[in-house]
Amino acid sequence: MTTALRSDVMTSLEGVAFAYPMPEGRREVLRSVDLTLARGDLVALVGTNGSGKTTLLRLLTGVLRPDAGVVRFEGRPLTDWRRLDLARRVAVLPQQLDLPVGFRVAELVGMGRAPHARRLFASTEADERAVARALADAGALELTDRFAEELSGGERQRLLVAMALAQEPDLLLLDEPTLHLDLAHQVALLGTIRRLRDQRGLTVLAVLHDLNLAAAFAPRVAILDDGRVVADGPPAEVLSPDLVRRVFGVQVDEARTPDGRRHLALREV
Repeated sequence: MTTALRSDVMTSLEGVAFAYPMPEGRREVLRSVDLTLARGDLVALVGTNGSGKTTLLRLLTGVLRPDAGVVRFEGRPLTDWRRLDLARRVAVLPQQLDLPVGFRVAELVGMGRAPHARRLFASTEADERAVARALADAGALELTDRFAEELSGGERQRLLVAMALAQEPDLLLLDEPTLHLDLAHQVALLGTIRRLRDQRGLTVLAVLHDLNLAAAFAPRVAILDDGRVVADGPPAEVLSPDLVRRVFGVQVDEARTPDGRRHLALREV
């Protein structure tokens, strides 16, 4: 396909299908998915629970392999990449991550350097520089000497961002990064991600649930429904009341703030 030949494409799914094996048969999750991320893209991926968002991220990392279609990174099928080489280029911020007890934040961020390790149980000057930069960019410098089990939800998310940044990735995948955060911490975290995209030239795909937050965060929104990407483009175009009703089953109205910004308002239930 021509998608793989474009020099600005970072990663893509082309006609991708995937089903999970179940005792009673296979449960189809994704059906003929096409999605392309160019270098520097900032994209929010939204959809109902069970629509395949996390599965799509796992396919982009190579943790899962498609039943049909192809996933590419830098124009090459993911199956052509060595796992270690891919781990140096792609970082994931998962929904949940059980952190080991008894480690300080700086030590955990150092673990993010694992794909670049040249020797066991020792760090290089490059590792130390990458860890220091990751802590600073994630706004986590003041957490350096704290133990992970002492951190609040917002502080823990900053740690996870720093761990991902320590990999020095080109592609950053986030699976509901605002889960369990209050509104202020959600806004702060997404603002940090957007700033880092600009500073580091990252390509970012973030799974989000809040449609207004997704619209405020990303210049592009992709909507998954029934295993397919049913809309992909600027939030003002794809997050229409009609499409939200069809995909999410709720009635919303468009509203405008005094300065003209658009948001979706849930009708009274």
